Amino acid sequence: MTIEAIRSESLSPPVGPFSPAIRSGDFLFCSGQVGQDPSTGKLVAGGVEAEARQLFSNLATLLEAAGQSFGDVVRVGVFLTRIEDFAAVNAIYAEQFEPPFPARTTVAVAGLPLGAAIEIELLVRA
Repeated sequence: MTIEAIRSESLSPPVGPFSPAIRSGDFLFCSGQVGQDPSTGKLVAGGVEAEARQLFSNLATLLEAAGQSFGDVVRVGVFLTRIEDFAAVNAIYAEQFEPPFPARTTVAVAGLPLGAAIEIELLVRA
């Protein structure tokens, strides 16, 4: 089975030794994205809602580079540093997807890269 790395010049480079996405067989695995402004490489200001909107923009750019869209997503992993942000994030999340909604897990974590409040990873049917 072949493995193909997916990148976009429109996104900041990864903060570590990993690919933004990997296509393998019938699936695309998107690494976690945070609300990083591609033009500065820094986290956007404005809290969890601003970060969520930016990271969904980043994910849309990555999906487009792979020839996919949010309609192809089958599973989502959401990581929050404050579970109290669940409702605010859930409202923004709901703007991105249509039924049937992807399977999803949301967990609270102690910390995320760049001091982010939220990170989201995707599993996509390719």
